Amino acid sequence: MKEDTKSYLKHKIKHNSERARSVLAWTIGAIFIGTVVGLFSTAFGITMRYAIQTRESHPWLIYFLPVGAVLITFLYKTILKQKDSGTNTVIAAIQSDTKLPFRLAPLIFVATCLTHLIGGSAGREGAALQMGGAIGNGVGRALHLNQTNKKTMIMCGMSAAFSALFGTPMAAAIFSMEVISVGIMHYAALVPCVISSLVARYIASYFGLHAEEYLIDVIPKFSLKNALLISIFAILCGLASILFCTMLHHYEGFLSRKVQNPYIKAIVGGTSVLVLTLIVGSQTYNSTGSAVIASCFTGASISLGAFLLKMIFTTLTLSCGYKGGEIVPTLFIGATFGAAVGGLIGFSPALMAAVGMGALFCGVTNCPISSLLICFELFGYDAMPYFLLAIAFSYWVSGYSGLYKSQKIVYSKYKSNYIDKNVL
Repeated sequence: MKEDTKSYLKHKIKHNSERARSVLAWTIGAIFIGTVVGLFSTAFGITMRYAIQTRESHPWLIYFLPVGAVLITFLYKTILKQKDSGTNTVIAAIQSDTKLPFRLAPLIFVATCLTHLIGGSAGREGAALQMGGAIGNGVGRALHLNQTNKKTMIMCGMSAAFSALFGTPMAAAIFSMEVISVGIMHYAALVPCVISSLVARYIASYFGLHAEEYLIDVIPKFSLKNALLISIFAILCGLASILFCTMLHHYEGFLSRKVQNPYIKAIVGGTSVLVLTLIVGSQTYNSTGSAVIASCFTGASISLGAFLLKMIFTTLTLSCGYKGGEIVPTLFIGATFGAAVGGLIGFSPALMAAVGMGALFCGVTNCPISSLLICFELFGYDAMPYFLLAIAFSYWVSGYSGLYKSQKIVYSKYKSNYIDKNVL
């Protein structure tokens, strides 16, 4: 009996020792990833800021839109030498053993900055997730980690880059675990992702890359009437997210079928964005549109058609070779849609803009927890019931559509059972 007890204690001590070493190793690895990705993402964020300011100071740069599209296409064909699927590449690398080349990080850095310098309508999170994922994967390869641990490194890199650029460390830590497989959370990566996210955010803040904050001036009492109003609006946001994802996927497929040569496709796409800009008569819908998002919280009058124009601009931009992301345009769409509807019905445009941003983000990413955390970090907790209700309805209404084709729906949104399908 004593021998059995000794054997058990020996086994327990050995198990705890191995677990302690594993925790220590992951903590060190997460800090390292957070530091490297944080520095890289901060440099990217500062360069992006300079590129946008340069374009705003020299509006004539938009005439280089077709040239820029051709140059980006050339860079990817020459350096990457494989089809780039944007953030889908990173998601696929976590789901399977798909190769994620390290050279993707500097390449997406340059291509995204060039896109914004000449006025392409895109975001920056696509670049952030790809940069972070590529760096995390590169570190995993350098350390000769197995496939499972390498995937955790990729998620750490994604969290770090998202946190550094958006200033939302809570949402960033969860997003990389939630976006891969809807209905399944990769909780084994929680501690490393949290550490990487916080380290990267600290570095970005230290170098002056501060988080966005939006003030909701009036938050009406959460009553039955207001709850019903927000629920209806959230359903509309869910439908808007389906429309946006459908436009992106279908137009990209249509353009690829009609124009086989990637350089001609780049010229067609770049010219389309340029012509549309000239027709609109301003550059309101080019680049990230962060100033327009901010104006939704300051009482500015927002046209109801603004969200639809941003959808069109972004669809034309991302379908022809420009690089960036869809999340910031999604926030633009949600903010302008909400502010416009709020102005029409006389219900706190700022609150509606905030709700629209959270609901649209949820609808296109299928990530309700991350969406709620983003709302808390951007707008505070006072409007929590509105955010919670809107995100729930948007998640439900958006169905199985989404931005990322590699994202898997593992658990049904409507029944208590597992399914296995990619987003439409």
